Amino acid sequence: MIRFLTNRWIHFALLFALLLGAVYYSGSQDRWRKGMQSLVFDELNALYPRDASGEVLIVDIDDDSLLEIGQWPWPRTDVAELVTNLTSLGAKVIAFDGVLAEPDRSSPRFVAENLPDDERFEALSEEIKTLPDHDELLAEAIKKSGIFVSGFTYGSYSQVPRKPRVTKPILVRKSDRVEFIERSERFEKAAVFLPGLEKVAAGNGSFMAKPDFDGILRRTGMIFNDGEKLYPSLSLEAVRVAQGNPKLITKIGANPEESKRAIDTNFRIIAGDYNIPVEHDGLIWVYYRKFEGDDYLSAHKIVNPAHHDEVRQKIKGKIILVGSSAEGLKDLRSTALEPFQPGVEIHANVIEQILQNDYLLRPDITIVAEATYILFAGLLMIILAPFINALVLAFMCFALVGTAFLGSAAAYVDYKILLDPFYPSLSVFVIFMVSALLTYLRVESERKQVRSAFGMYVSPDVMRDLEKNPDKLKLGGENKDLTVMFTDIRKFTTISEGLTPEELINLMNEFLTAMTDIVLEHEGTIDKYMGDAMMAFWNAPKDVEGHERQACIAALKMQAALAPINESVRKRAEENGKESVLLQAGIGINTGPCAVGNMGSKQRFAYSTLGDAVNLASRLEGQTKTYGVQTLIGEETVNNVPEMATLEMDLLRVKGKVQPVRVYALLGDQDVASSAEFSSLKQPHCEMVEAYQSGDFKAAKKALQECRKLDIYNLSVTYTMYEERLDALLKNPPETEWDGVYEATSK
Repeated sequence: MIRFLTNRWIHFALLFALLLGAVYYSGSQDRWRKGMQSLVFDELNALYPRDASGEVLIVDIDDDSLLEIGQWPWPRTDVAELVTNLTSLGAKVIAFDGVLAEPDRSSPRFVAENLPDDERFEALSEEIKTLPDHDELLAEAIKKSGIFVSGFTYGSYSQVPRKPRVTKPILVRKSDRVEFIERSERFEKAAVFLPGLEKVAAGNGSFMAKPDFDGILRRTGMIFNDGEKLYPSLSLEAVRVAQGNPKLITKIGANPEESKRAIDTNFRIIAGDYNIPVEHDGLIWVYYRKFEGDDYLSAHKIVNPAHHDEVRQKIKGKIILVGSSAEGLKDLRSTALEPFQPGVEIHANVIEQILQNDYLLRPDITIVAEATYILFAGLLMIILAPFINALVLAFMCFALVGTAFLGSAAAYVDYKILLDPFYPSLSVFVIFMVSALLTYLRVESERKQVRSAFGMYVSPDVMRDLEKNPDKLKLGGENKDLTVMFTDIRKFTTISEGLTPEELINLMNEFLTAMTDIVLEHEGTIDKYMGDAMMAFWNAPKDVEGHERQACIAALKMQAALAPINESVRKRAEENGKESVLLQAGIGINTGPCAVGNMGSKQRFAYSTLGDAVNLASRLEGQTKTYGVQTLIGEETVNNVPEMATLEMDLLRVKGKVQPVRVYALLGDQDVASSAEFSSLKQPHCEMVEAYQSGDFKAAKKALQECRKLDIYNLSVTYTMYEERLDALLKNPPETEWDGVYEATSK
């Protein structure tokens, strides 16, 4: 699966599929997306609220008014006073944010009907019935005013069904009417004004409002329907009536070309001088501002003529909204600016927007614009990803995200366009993250391949050490006691003459593979291959307990591993009709302090080791031919492996060194060392070497003869060499003091 995902073309295909999915999903109305989108729009409205128009005033049935006039509902005579006085004080329109749906129970007829059924109250009852009905007085005041707009809202099924009155029909093309009825906000029942009051009102509109799924009211309806008719909102009716033309009719039509901007809605509600942008659903985005104390006027100051001189200038020429902020009466809504905002302020905000021709727009084309941004930004990320590093790609991703948010803010401030920066930014970020993940998987896969390949050149222990400590990947090292091994194939030139280059390479690969496996098995580090030779060491980069013994055991196994290789060589030679030349390896091992670490140049270096102990190990490997043994080891190594089967070969001064060293043949492990055969040979051998080195050549020769009888380890070359030396020394004794050191003339 990982290999599939790390393919570059699969990488591109997955990202492109993800991009297409993001573009396709850009028109989604899922709750999570709408929620994040709305948070951005709310924040923009809070940062850049609309300016006040100064043309709308809220007459507030507040706590002071309830103290002055009495509890709500007031007698309709007080409401009539309110309407009459507002009209006389110069109000342009009076929109009532509430419903007077039931008769006034303080009217004289209700008082008369509730008097006790007693003859004593008959005369009083008849007299009271002659008094004017309060609802009729209010109806008369509304009629005389000519600027009163009644309202209606959602009704319950406990009420008697009655449809709201349409003061002026809304004109719309037949083809569009069906769509508006299907998509605009619908109601089944309505709570409406008393018929007598509704009939004489200059306008009648809905103050219904449905918040978004999160309870915040961001859009409100300008058009409502009951499945048959279209109805205006209270705000729309207030604007229509405020223009002072009773014959004015509201129209819905396609957006006229002269009013179209680069980005605009498809439809307009035309109310006299005002063109209101809406989509098919008849909703408008509310462009909020905060309403302060100057935007309110207490209702009791209008009912009481004593305050008229004080409030006249504040009322004159204004659109008046009658609402309430009194506890228990106020209609609170959650908006983009405040969690608890009086509902009457929503109507005031909408009316001011219309008067100022200042709208927030989010037509269908904005969704296309957002999808286009996702497409081009995503393509840019996908195309450039293979050519730039992760940091640059991350910077580009965040630059695109920043561009989306800054562009959204600029569109809001300069053009009042609502562009969603969240979903395009999320899409770009997800594409970046997936691309980064796939790139990481691919790079890790490539690194794994490189590590695997690099592991062919350096020890896995070195590799692991460098991965844990990358700082070590520089020139430098440390001094440490190491056990160093050199191996070499004897008579390699002769062997290579009888083989083709391909056969020679295969043979070397087979030999070095077997030798390498054994070294690694015993925790050694391969330093380098040098043609037919190999260098390895123990105790670096990781500490190896008993590294001297591990090296010796590895050497014994390496010699044993030559048997199957030679058998393979013999068979191939027979198949080709050639004489087989079997492999023999010389191994030199020495222990001592070494400098180990990264060595070379700044351009290229290798993990290796240097030191006198290394040089001696190399010389010991060369001297195996001299003594006719397979493995020679140094004195320091022997001192740390007393359990191994070793025999001292000589006190030797190797080429390039001044001080002589004792060298030993490694003949076997502890099992060999404890055997009777080895013990029987070891005594005369040690006597021979000791006598030779002390200058007792006759005793040495006598011991040598005993060694030849007991030799089962093929030490004939060594014993022949000693025999020749002893014969020469007996014939020509040394003229100077004898030190027992043999001077090696070759490496």
